[in-house]
Amino acid sequence: MPCRVPVRPAGPTRFGLLLLGLLLVCMCVCARAESRDYYELLGVNREATSREIRRAFKKLALTMHPDKNPGDPSAHDRFLQVSRAYEVLKDEDLRKKYDKYGEKGLDEQQGGRYESWSYYRYDFGIYDDDLEVITLDRGDFEAAVNSGEIWFINFYFPRCSHCHQLAPTWREVAKEMEGVIRIGAVNCGDNNRLCRSKGITSYPSLYIYRTGQVKKYHGERSKENLVQFSMQFITTTVTELWQGKPRKLARHRWLVSFSFGDRGLASNEYKKLQALLRNDHIQVGRVDCLSDAELCRSLYIHKSCLAVFKGLGIHDFEIHHGKDVLYNIVGFAKESVNAHVTTLRPDNFPSDRKEPWLVDFFAPWCPPCQALLPELRKASIQLAGQMKFGTLDCTIHHDLCSMYNIQAYPTTVIFNRSSVHEYEGHHSADGILEFIQDLVSPSVVVLDPDSFRDKVKGRAEGQIWAVDFYAPWCGPCQALMPEWRRMARLISGQILVGSVDCQRFQPFCQSQGVRSYPEIRLYPHNTRQPDRYMSYNGWHRDAQSLKLWVLSSLPRVSVDLTPESYRSLVLSGREHWVVDFYAPWCGPCQHFAPEFEVLARMVKGEVRAGKVDCQAHYQTCQSAGVTAYPTVRFYPYIGTTKSGEYVNSRDAHVIADVLRQRLEQLSKQSHSKLKVTTG
Repeated sequence: MPCRVPVRPAGPTRFGLLLLGLLLVCMCVCARAESRDYYELLGVNREATSREIRRAFKKLALTMHPDKNPGDPSAHDRFLQVSRAYEVLKDEDLRKKYDKYGEKGLDEQQGGRYESWSYYRYDFGIYDDDLEVITLDRGDFEAAVNSGEIWFINFYFPRCSHCHQLAPTWREVAKEMEGVIRIGAVNCGDNNRLCRSKGITSYPSLYIYRTGQVKKYHGERSKENLVQFSMQFITTTVTELWQGKPRKLARHRWLVSFSFGDRGLASNEYKKLQALLRNDHIQVGRVDCLSDAELCRSLYIHKSCLAVFKGLGIHDFEIHHGKDVLYNIVGFAKESVNAHVTTLRPDNFPSDRKEPWLVDFFAPWCPPCQALLPELRKASIQLAGQMKFGTLDCTIHHDLCSMYNIQAYPTTVIFNRSSVHEYEGHHSADGILEFIQDLVSPSVVVLDPDSFRDKVKGRAEGQIWAVDFYAPWCGPCQALMPEWRRMARLISGQILVGSVDCQRFQPFCQSQGVRSYPEIRLYPHNTRQPDRYMSYNGWHRDAQSLKLWVLSSLPRVSVDLTPESYRSLVLSGREHWVVDFYAPWCGPCQHFAPEFEVLARMVKGEVRAGKVDCQAHYQTCQSAGVTAYPTVRFYPYIGTTKSGEYVNSRDAHVIADVLRQRLEQLSKQSHSKLKVTTG
């Protein structure tokens, strides 16, 4: 029999009240510690650059790391917080989400591990603190090597001993070649994808990059040999800088340096700029805003900067917000004169919205903003004549940004006459183009409780719906949005796609049993059970993975062929056939299977579709000349025994076009033979 302890009724004793007070204070302190701001944790302000964030974290790592504090039981948890703050703020996409939504906009599984103290002390970026060696990452590598300057780049790995041995020599080379060529370094530990794309397989790998030319260095890694090797690629052109007058800005293409009494760029940099931009017909000049204050005020230029005037009027220009180094300035100037992005001010802001505009509200100190600007230029070229592009600096035009409730940077808004749409996709030209395309012709149906009941629950026989239940503040939901739209376009005409905003319709989502975001569901074609659905539990949420999942729910149109039915129906029958030869263990075959069903539906009534299992029917596949899986062959009926024609594609739409073109060709040949016989 269990022991029972008598319990005295609780009363408001002095000790109890004191204990309760201490508990409340402890809870407040804990809550404050848990929700501490990431910028505060690293000791940087919200305008900090990526390099400043990295330096701040390294400084903390060397003092706070548990390896240096073995007697402190809280050291692990405190350093884990700092490490997570660094992982979020160093990533431009995560940083934007954190700035806008705080921690609730991030994936809870982000972070959770760190390296040893010695790694941060000795291996955490060999050239991070060097002024002579320029560290390049994935965001600015292409702009650097395509700027027209000569680059000598060291691809290294932090844990590579040879890389550390080379570092002092590499710094000496950088000092020796200063002003002649650029000496760079790429940390392949942080930029693995970039290094793999450049074919880097060993460390250190040293490459010269000159426009249209890439050369690897294979010799001894001494200062003398490295300098001698790089000098082979240098040709010198020195041109005196022309100092223009502001009125000429309206009639020609110009790169202009605005200064306030200071010299701005060094004179040798101006000389290089003029030489590098000559072939693009871009002139280089300077304006001293102390001498021409009225012009600078009218353009809202309050500090030294560089701007490109495009020859379309003095107010059509774009300000440079990247690094003030030659390769970055040259790349910006060449892009800007061909793009259609305008720096906006109160007097030219599209408030009347008579035509569609894409406006990027940004802050110059924000790394994601700087990464987005070249993508806007690319998108503006592709949408020339259809949409105008502009950027608004919220550090200058505070009131205008507040009017549109801008709370995080960059915030990209599309003004389409009376409607306003905030862009939430990837910071890329392709993402922007897809978003705009989706505004013009929506591929995803926006559902509310009423339309969900009418369209999804009340779906017609044979209809299938894929629905994304999401919350706008949810980080994974934001990442899914462009993929969801892309998937909807890929399966257009096959399956209906919708989305429900669970922040706006929270009670409704709760009534549907939605407990986490994003919740992806598929409502099948069986209308006798309108509430039945399947949830997506896959690891990947990209468009292709989602497409394969939803298409797998379609009822089959193709038929399985045995050796006997293959001979009688395909080879000897009187119908056209398209056949998928596959093996059950073959990964590409499994990915192609739903695509083949889409093809079968597209050509139904014109061409029959069949599948042959080459593991079960090896001889049949061998006799058909199949040596790889999957293999698609077309068997048109032309009045005699058929032989298969290989189709080199795994895209349903491409294959369907090939089949129809072939059938049209056969039809013309048949008519020609008929005319000859009649004649």
